[in-house]
Amino acid sequence: MLQNTRSEIVSDNSETLILVDAQDNVLGHLDKASCHNRDGVLHRAFSLFVFNQNGHLLIQRRAPNKRLWPNYWSNSCCSHPRQGESLDLAVQRRCQQELGFVTPMQFLYKFEYSARYDRQGSEHELCSVFVGRFDGQPNINISEIGEWQWIDQVTLEKNLADPNSNYTPWFKLEWQHLRAEFAHLLPAR
Repeated sequence: MLQNTRSEIVSDNSETLILVDAQDNVLGHLDKASCHNRDGVLHRAFSLFVFNQNGHLLIQRRAPNKRLWPNYWSNSCCSHPRQGESLDLAVQRRCQQELGFVTPMQFLYKFEYSARYDRQGSEHELCSVFVGRFDGQPNINISEIGEWQWIDQVTLEKNLADPNSNYTPWFKLEWQHLRAEFAHLLPAR
């Protein structure tokens, strides 16, 4: 779906991200581009899973101009807090910037992962996963999102099980953990 859209540059490779260790202790700061070079440098990140009243998940296809995993389907929103920014503030800022709305988010868990995308670079993140609810229509930022849809959980699981599916690696890991450990907190299928 590409109705109800806007275009605004809200992120660039020079923004300063927060470097952390595996226990989420701040080690310093580094520009976004350098954090994603080669094997990546561990930095703080977050992923949002937004469901509607029908239990459908809002997913997005990443914009074609993304350095890592362009045109891949992913969870509702994911990004990084910036230097000097709290995680809660970053979650609300980015939800508004990408999806055009703000909604309460509940923190569920944190995990470390690393994934390489060809020669373009890598993700190496300590990622906090949040869940929220929204029943309207997003006003997406086409600078960040190529396409979006509400998807039912059964269809999503079938799609994710397909080895040829075009989903980001963190989304696959997070969804598996959400279903295994937090199914009781997710809306009914």
